[in-house]
Amino acid sequence: MSAAKKEYKRITVKTLIDMKAHGEKISMLTAYDYTMAKIVDGAGIDVILVGDSASNVMAGHETTLPITLDQMIYHASSVVRAIDRALVVVDLPFGSYQSDPKEALRSAIRIMKESGGHAVKLEGGKEVKESIKRILNAGIPVMGHLGLTPQSIYKFGTYTVRAKEEEEAERLLEDAKILERIGCFAIVLEKIPAALAKQVAESVSIPIIGIGAGNGVDGQVLVLHDMLGMTHEFHPRFLRRYLNLYEDMTTAISQYVDDVKTCDFPNDSEQY
Repeated sequence: MSAAKKEYKRITVKTLIDMKAHGEKISMLTAYDYTMAKIVDGAGIDVILVGDSASNVMAGHETTLPITLDQMIYHASSVVRAIDRALVVVDLPFGSYQSDPKEALRSAIRIMKESGGHAVKLEGGKEVKESIKRILNAGIPVMGHLGLTPQSIYKFGTYTVRAKEEEEAERLLEDAKILERIGCFAIVLEKIPAALAKQVAESVSIPIIGIGAGNGVDGQVLVLHDMLGMTHEFHPRFLRRYLNLYEDMTTAISQYVDDVKTCDFPNDSEQY
């Protein structure tokens, strides 16, 4: 059971570390535009992730790979203008940090300067540690991401659960410790066994945010469009749909079409 919820006027990276220390779970959702971010922030979310999942839910791509740094900055700047309380973390997109640490730093600086985001997130463990260190040395907070890393989907070949075998599990745990040691303020663990995720959370002092990683971690993240039921083709075990907006919106729009066609809209009270 988590500790009693404390009121925080503004969430920072230090707040998240304090929340873990006091046993308070961290809530995190994605957002990609001003209107939705305003609602999410107003509802009391702790962290808004401007995820490269925008490539899927906003642009309709099959993977996260096509989205560009310029597009991520556009989405992030829209979100930042909406928030009063939440910490805004922005994904570094594929191709913006893998080539070398200098490129990673340039990409992170652009996100911070041009969007106003509060931190960046990137995928990988020891293979990207030099890039992370370069970004951190510039004073930019970094959130890590281990387990299923969607930017590496063509290497994996599948979106199946990661780190089920002992060797990969040990490597993931070691990567988490490396990320903590070099200075990441939190790590997302995606689609790994719950027991392993709990072990990772207990082995490091920084918050572990899970998506498909069980409830033994320090917080949870979901894609907003998935948890609101705006998407309907995606049915992973870890996803809880809190609404079914796909059906509700379809019904509302169909009703609007009918009202326009039958001259029911606008009626006398809806005109000047």
